[in-house]
Amino acid sequence: MSEIWYIPEPRCVFGYDQSMEHPKDGLTAFGPVHDRRQPKELRVGAIGTPDGLRYLRQWVASIQGPIAVSKADDPKQSLFPGFAATFRCTWSETPIASIEIDPKDIDEALRHADGHQRIYNTVSLYESRIAQYIDEEEFPVSLWCVVIPETIYERGRPKSQVPVAERTHKDQVLSRKQARSLKSEPLLPFLDAINKGAEMHRYARDFRDQLKGRLLGSRAVIQVIRETTLAPHVFPQRRLQDPVDVAWNLATGAFYKGGGQPWRLDGIRPGVCYLGMVYKRLDEHSGSQACCGAQMFLSDSDGLVFKGAIGDWYSDETHEFHLDRAHAEALMRKAIGAYRKQHGEDPREVFIHGRARFNDVEWAGFETAVPTTTKLVGVRIKRNSMRKLYRDDKFTSLRGLARPFNAKSGLLWTLGFVPRLQTYQGREVPNPLLIDICRGEADLRTVMADVLALTKVNFNACLYADGMPVTLRFADRVGRVLTAIPPELDPPPLPFRHYI
Repeated sequence: MSEIWYIPEPRCVFGYDQSMEHPKDGLTAFGPVHDRRQPKELRVGAIGTPDGLRYLRQWVASIQGPIAVSKADDPKQSLFPGFAATFRCTWSETPIASIEIDPKDIDEALRHADGHQRIYNTVSLYESRIAQYIDEEEFPVSLWCVVIPETIYERGRPKSQVPVAERTHKDQVLSRKQARSLKSEPLLPFLDAINKGAEMHRYARDFRDQLKGRLLGSRAVIQVIRETTLAPHVFPQRRLQDPVDVAWNLATGAFYKGGGQPWRLDGIRPGVCYLGMVYKRLDEHSGSQACCGAQMFLSDSDGLVFKGAIGDWYSDETHEFHLDRAHAEALMRKAIGAYRKQHGEDPREVFIHGRARFNDVEWAGFETAVPTTTKLVGVRIKRNSMRKLYRDDKFTSLRGLARPFNAKSGLLWTLGFVPRLQTYQGREVPNPLLIDICRGEADLRTVMADVLALTKVNFNACLYADGMPVTLRFADRVGRVLTAIPPELDPPPLPFRHYI
């Protein structure tokens, strides 16, 4: 095959069953998709320093009315009509719950010399207060806005360091080897601080991932927001998107995480189910040990995350992850069971998206768990930088172009020139995705159209489209949350909004 295909831009459905290409156009004109589950008000709780809580209230007040574009006649920007006008839902600037964290407590926690203990103690300041509220209060919160000062962002990441002169608790710093040995053989009870420090090494050294992981048991949905994002006028040293873009992205993410559905894909076949495989090595010292999981997305564009088992899934030779038959079957049974519970019937089609070809052993496990009436297809999707497509003017090739190699494999350009935006939102010639139907039978053009459509389901922002389908777009982020807590803290299947 030498031809070039053009796959038309997928459309999204909004209020009154109207469809449009751009989410911002659809929300502005028609509001979110009509559904009995849509909230009429966001039940938001807030936690942060006194300054952070004040910045949040001021920002929420600012999005009650329209926010203008900063560049007139720029098709990349769209006026934000105001939160209620956009989502047909209210967001009060006064949170249902407002929890203050003393900045001195944050400063003390962030000065700990041991990185694991530093981040665990900082996360505890927020996690314990949210969990306490959920246990004791009668007014439910749908979304927690976790507002963090810049010091948490700077010192709460895996490779963050504290200046030597500011470090405290230097006598409680543990090496990785010491922490592992203490986990298996704790010291005497009177050395509780050291034993507890070893336990903290079982949690990820990342504030965001650990906080999300530790709150999975409480089923709390959170949005972590930096104070500098909410109050750029107070922190001019940080460069941000224009206020109108921040409003669109944060407001859309909050509406989705608060229980709403901004839009759904138009024309997706009924009974179809997409599974994106998730793998994450436990740490750089874990060898082949990794956690597996799956993200399931349905025709209504909503998602669910399943955690699988930890095992020797990674190969140093192939640099690929693969399950054994038993665990592949168990993971697929979870997904089929969840679909059946939600829809009252089995799915007609299941497409499994992964970054590597599925081997015979794991595919046999998947097939065993799928009902005989369900069509199962495996699709490998990976970025391909070896081939480019050029045109003879100043713009890149169109988004949606495809170059088939044969009946089962080809290239798909999910990035490129977008007529609605009158530009390509990148800096270099876009790389295509390699789409490879490696298991089962399916029409290549249909598979590519589905992949292109799934690039429009990033509810964590309000973008025209992403470069990767949602089945794989957040796989690394979901994997980090799944491995941020000890394996025995096994979360149940939870909606996708808990992880992003």
